[in-house]
Amino acid sequence: MDNRTLADPGTAAFQVDKYPFFLLNRLVSRYNVVVESRLKPLSLDIPYWRVLMILGERAPRGVADIAAAAVIPLSTMTRIIQRMSADGLVSVKASKADARVSEVSLRAAGRAKLEGAREVTAPIFRTIIKGVDRQDFDKLLWLLDHLHTNLEMID
Repeated sequence: MDNRTLADPGTAAFQVDKYPFFLLNRLVSRYNVVVESRLKPLSLDIPYWRVLMILGERAPRGVADIAAAAVIPLSTMTRIIQRMSADGLVSVKASKADARVSEVSLRAAGRAKLEGAREVTAPIFRTIIKGVDRQDFDKLLWLLDHLHTNLEMID
């Protein structure tokens, strides 16, 4: 039988282990448990790590942009950024282009935490993708993006 039928929750043939969203949730949940255990000795959690990785890619960035990239609600992200600022990891200032936008940048302590986080999370990533060739990895990225694009069409 076609796995798409087995994955369809609207069919009597539905099987949870064929449902991609169950599999994705299982993967992300396990990944977060493993990553968080490696981040804890660095006094980091998953939200802090997400912010550091996003700012490590490009900074300064607006809080709303960081929230969107981290898939965290803006109000929650605002509180995370406030805590990270109080911890000396990031600096926040009004944008010169638009004073309503708060721009966030890494401070030296944030860059140090980012470097430590990269060191402990990189081996996890390498283990996860072990045995996945470049074409399959590219296809995985395309499929995930394609599913997200389709989901964005739903109100």
